[in-house]
Amino acid sequence: MFYWRSTIATDVDAGPVELGFTGRSAGRGRGPYAGLNLGGHVGDDPADVASNREALAAEVNLPRERLVFMNQVHGAEVAEVDGPWTGEPPPVDGVVTRAPGLALAVLVADCVPVLLHDARAGVLGAIHAGRPGLVAGVVGRAVAAMRDLGASAISAVVGPSVCGRCYEVPEHMALAAAEAARASAARSWTGTHAIDVSAGVVEQLATAGVGVHWVPGCTRESGDLYSYRRDGRTGRFAGVITRRSAPA
Repeated sequence: MFYWRSTIATDVDAGPVELGFTGRSAGRGRGPYAGLNLGGHVGDDPADVASNREALAAEVNLPRERLVFMNQVHGAEVAEVDGPWTGEPPPVDGVVTRAPGLALAVLVADCVPVLLHDARAGVLGAIHAGRPGLVAGVVGRAVAAMRDLGASAISAVVGPSVCGRCYEVPEHMALAAAEAARASAARSWTGTHAIDVSAGVVEQLATAGVGVHWVPGCTRESGDLYSYRRDGRTGRFAGVITRRSAPA
C-alpha cells in the first residue's frame, strides 16, 4: 500500500509520528484508476474510493473519520484542524494540527506532497504544493501556521512528484515560478521551458529554516504512482501523517 513509509520516535513523553506516501498497490480502483485511488473528484466509482480510504485508515490504525482530507484548490490557504471536519472540507491546500490520533492527508498526481512535523512540540502539517501553490506561497504559510501552534524545530518530508524534465510549461509560467523559487527553473527533456516544482518547494522550506528529507521518484516516470501529466484521466495517491497518543 505504501510507496514510502517512516516512523519518527521522540525522546519526550509523546507518541511517535508516522508518515508515508501511498502507491498504487492493494486498492480496488479499475481502469485508469487501477490501484489505491484515494481521489473522490476524478471520476472513479465512489464506492471504490470509499473502500480505498477505509483501507488506508485501517493501515494507519485509525477510524475512517480520523483520516482528514482537504478540498484542494491550488491556493495558499492553511487551516488548523483538531478533529474530523464538520460537513465538507474547506477549500485549503494546507492543514496543521496539535491533535494526536488524527491523520492529515494530501492528495496528488504530479503536485508536491509535503508532510511537516515538530515531533517534540507535537505539531504536524500537510501541504498540497503544485505550481500555483509554489507561486502563491503555501509552503511559507503552512510553516508559519505550525510555528503559531508552538513548533520551533520543523522537519519536512517531500514526496514524489513530476520532475523538472517532465514538466514542460510556457515561458511565462516558468519565469513566475523562478521568481518564487530560483531552484524551480528547469529544462524539459527536449530543452524547452520547464518547472521543477519539488526543487522550488525544497528551496522555500530551506529558506524558512525547515530541515528536509526528499523522497525520490518522478510520478510521470513511475508506474507505481498516479500521474496526470502521463495519463490525463487517473487517480490520486496520498501523503499521510499522524501522531500517536502518548502511552499511558
